Amino acid sequence: MSGPLPEISAEQRNTLEQFRKRMNDALSDNDDDYFLLRWLRARKWNLDASEKMLRACIKTRAMWNVDNIEKWDVPRALREYLPYGLMGYDNEGSPVIVCPFYNYDIWGMMHCVTRFEFQKYLVLLLERFMKIAYEQSLVHGWKARQLVVFFDCESMNLKQFAWRPAAECVISSVKQYEANFPELLKMCYIINAPKLFSVAFNIVKKFLDENTTSKIHIYKSGVDKWQHHLFSHVDKKNFPKSWGGELVDKNGDPQCKSMMIWGGKLPEELYVDQSNQQSDKNFTETQVPKGDKLKLSFKVNDDQLSQKLLSWNFRTFDYDIKFGIYSMDEKTGEKRSEVPLGTVYSNEMDEAGFISTRSNTTYTVVFDNSASYLRSKKLRYWVDLISEEEEGISELTTQMENTQIVPK
Repeated sequence: MSGPLPEISAEQRNTLEQFRKRMNDALSDNDDDYFLLRWLRARKWNLDASEKMLRACIKTRAMWNVDNIEKWDVPRALREYLPYGLMGYDNEGSPVIVCPFYNYDIWGMMHCVTRFEFQKYLVLLLERFMKIAYEQSLVHGWKARQLVVFFDCESMNLKQFAWRPAAECVISSVKQYEANFPELLKMCYIINAPKLFSVAFNIVKKFLDENTTSKIHIYKSGVDKWQHHLFSHVDKKNFPKSWGGELVDKNGDPQCKSMMIWGGKLPEELYVDQSNQQSDKNFTETQVPKGDKLKLSFKVNDDQLSQKLLSWNFRTFDYDIKFGIYSMDEKTGEKRSEVPLGTVYSNEMDEAGFISTRSNTTYTVVFDNSASYLRSKKLRYWVDLISEEEEGISELTTQMENTQIVPK
């Protein structure tokens, strides 16, 4: 796959060629020069930083099983209640995504799916949009490979996002986007922002690159200046009438609900009782005493027939707990922090995830209650080494490069 490129200097062309040589062992046939330019631009043409960022992304994509992501049976809550719609293209061919964000019930969504599932679905959507953008670029040029995104936040209930699981999901998703989809955003319009939106955004933008934040334009409720900016590059004929355009759907609806996923409150029958759901896993219930830790060790030998994942699913009752994973190489004695020890609010919903493993390495999972001097923590957990096939993952690489080396 190869597509059109922006004009770059001879020096930048030389840097691009060096970058491709460095990354040649990890690139696929679909990774064209424009793809590589995204990472170089995101790291201001620093070869070392660009390589580190891209290699980390390749490992993350393997974790999401991106090559087979379209085969994933997406939960109904995500398919039918995450609001968005592809509403044509701007005058340079870029896809225009409209999101009636005030119709997003994050409280309900977090009771229907895990944070991992939510983020995986965002990856699936972004992959679809990038494919469309690439096809547009073959006709309209390289500028079509970026996205225009429009959020309407009218009467949005920000209290939902103050709920810790929701806030953690938002921050985590923003981090995932920044790390794995650089230079994808062309322009973002956020309209009808409620009074407290700026407070929330000031927290979120700490995790965004300056170049990304420069493309985000926020307009408070009652302000229509955004229309001048939006319609300077988006044709009104292809934009919903309820937002200043001229488009109505087949039903004459100015909001064009039949042309997008409209969202809305999730029905409680889709809720998953995460504290008591049926599972084929053999869970263990125990107490982590006050001022103490529970440690579980798993050794990965060099004679494993297939790549192993260290997978976990746990919940605490009534209180949070600290959770982390570290590893030790049996040959060198080197210790690494695989999952940094930190507080997880597993009393509010299940905490689940997995990491890839290395041979000749022992992994120690830690449930840490040492900071609590008053109460023990009731814990229900399942942790085990499983094969890639059990998770349906065909190409899972080793743990992310940004693991930290800790003292022995």
